[in-house]
Amino acid sequence: MPTAMTNQTNNVEASSMPLCHIVTPVGMLGYGLKEDETTAALRFYVATGIPTAMILDSGSTDSGPDRLAQGIMGCPRTAYVRDLRKLLKLVHEFHVPLIFSSAGGDGVDEHVREIVNVIEEIATEKGNEEYSFKTVAIFSGIDKEVIRERLGASAISGCGACVPPLTEEDIDASTRVVAQMGPEPFIDAMKATPDFDVIVGGRAYDPAPYVAYCAYLSGLNLDDWNSSEVQRQFGGFTHMGKILECGGICAEPKSHGAIATVYMDGGFTISPLTPTARCTPVSVAAHTMYEKSRPDILHGPGGYFDLNSAIYEQLPDNRSIRVHGSMFHFSKGSGLPYQVKLEAGSIIGYRSMFMGSVRDPILIKQFDSLMDVVKGYATEQHSHAAGEFQLDFHLYGKQDEETASASLSQEIFLICEVLASSQELATSVAATARIGVIHGSYPGQKATSGNFAFGIGGKTVIELGPCSKFSMYHLMDLRDGEEHLSLEDNDIAPTNNGVNGDGVDKQRKKLFTQSVSLIGKGDRSLPKPPASTANGQPNGVKSNEEQRAEITAAVNGSKLNGHAKPTILGDLAKVIRSKNAGPYEITLDLIFESRDTYMKVRESGLLSPKTIAAAYNLVESDIVWCGFFDPAQAFKATIPRIRAGKRTAGGSFMENDVHGSQQHLALVNFKLPEELVAALI
Repeated sequence: MPTAMTNQTNNVEASSMPLCHIVTPVGMLGYGLKEDETTAALRFYVATGIPTAMILDSGSTDSGPDRLAQGIMGCPRTAYVRDLRKLLKLVHEFHVPLIFSSAGGDGVDEHVREIVNVIEEIATEKGNEEYSFKTVAIFSGIDKEVIRERLGASAISGCGACVPPLTEEDIDASTRVVAQMGPEPFIDAMKATPDFDVIVGGRAYDPAPYVAYCAYLSGLNLDDWNSSEVQRQFGGFTHMGKILECGGICAEPKSHGAIATVYMDGGFTISPLTPTARCTPVSVAAHTMYEKSRPDILHGPGGYFDLNSAIYEQLPDNRSIRVHGSMFHFSKGSGLPYQVKLEAGSIIGYRSMFMGSVRDPILIKQFDSLMDVVKGYATEQHSHAAGEFQLDFHLYGKQDEETASASLSQEIFLICEVLASSQELATSVAATARIGVIHGSYPGQKATSGNFAFGIGGKTVIELGPCSKFSMYHLMDLRDGEEHLSLEDNDIAPTNNGVNGDGVDKQRKKLFTQSVSLIGKGDRSLPKPPASTANGQPNGVKSNEEQRAEITAAVNGSKLNGHAKPTILGDLAKVIRSKNAGPYEITLDLIFESRDTYMKVRESGLLSPKTIAAAYNLVESDIVWCGFFDPAQAFKATIPRIRAGKRTAGGSFMENDVHGSQQHLALVNFKLPEELVAALI
């Protein structure tokens, strides 16, 4: 396993001295991975003799609050078994460490323990008798009493302008709370157990395990936060981790995974695992925009990293990128406390639903009126029921009058969603509303046998169980040293909320803890066989020349678009995407392949806070961030997540796009001004 380096080097040596190789097989543990690509990469990089590790992320709040509120893992347990079975085989074969964070999708303590159980089960399977894994589990669950204390001390604030203030009621309602750890607990664990094979991390900042591995190997002194060298190294490590934690999304086309070679000065190279994919300066720079409120300043535990001076260089292989110039600014250097993000969810009721379609053109023309009738009918029938409920409809395929009149046929797909204080009430209201949709009358009705096509999956009303919402997405100030790992069960930290009867400050345990176990019965004293290369190629059987030819053909055969004369923004942009930037924001990215096109769009005034606000029915003051990002030839705008006219968090009742990935069409259809079209032709 890896050994930390302590030797000092000058700047020239540091920029050319590889510190480590990091292989990320996939952007999310549990999503599946290509074992052959990962094996080929490890076979090549391990043979270099430079420390090599497999590191990946395993968590996100993207899919809503259910994981946190209800203790649901992000993927089926069988998916984690499948992926870990492959990864542990590679740990054993190549003697490289496996490090991942946010175990189980949310990183709560019980899921960290469950993933450790999975590793134990795999180690006992037939054929795995030689497995032996020194495994460290790191826990990030936070006691709610600590949160109450910090709230009372005004040491908690919303993570972003769209997040409402935290209340005592939010704390009470939260079923479990985690904090996004920085790299410090991982570094501490590596130092305490240098012969580790696997680290199973609780909830953490996505780049944290990447930063930690590099910081551990380099012997980086994080207490020297005013040093420009430390800021540059830590900035590079963080930038690399931010890219790699999403796997091969930074490549064209997307690769399953990616590889980084990190240098002593914090610079790094990125290349995709998939042999026919390639990274470009634009694709890598653009990835720093992905699901972030802004592209240039990215906040995380203990500070932020600044990408304004980052440089992206294409390497001669035409598929790898060298990156350097990122800087990390430590909050302590500005006299500010170290902050971690708190995440939690709460259960607000129970849901039931029904679904089906309407095809009758007479009804479709007056469908909104029928929906009002159905809501009134369900409310009337439950006027004396104990409990409260809400009822609403998702409608798909409903056109405006002009479009509908020109269409020969139309169908509306309907999903009715009910939220109530009990499952029984939710199901009763949904069942009553379904009857109203089926048999409700309307002017001009001819189809008197029923209005509604249903029966998908053989169900009429579907009980969905508890409904959750985000109850915490807030920053909490830490006291000195609390960002570190408690290495002993009796490690304690002083508090400032009173003294005991002896006049001594009250004590409590540190925030982040660990457990260490030896899993498997293999003999760890046996010599480790050296890994060998296959044709000297890190990405499989194809040579660099074959890969380069395929990449060149793919690039030369591609076109920006098929429009001779562009008319809308969708004709110009190579990428137009939307994505949630945390639960409370939606961020919009436009990326242009041509530098000339990008500059002309930028200079045209087509994209501005005013035009974005108009497109999304907002006032300009609602826009969180809006601007251009030259390194990626891109434009970004971040707006609040709004549902039913109100700011809200992702997930929960009436959510229909929790990832926020279908909110970009307003930009696609931006009409281009004639002056811009003329300049482009």
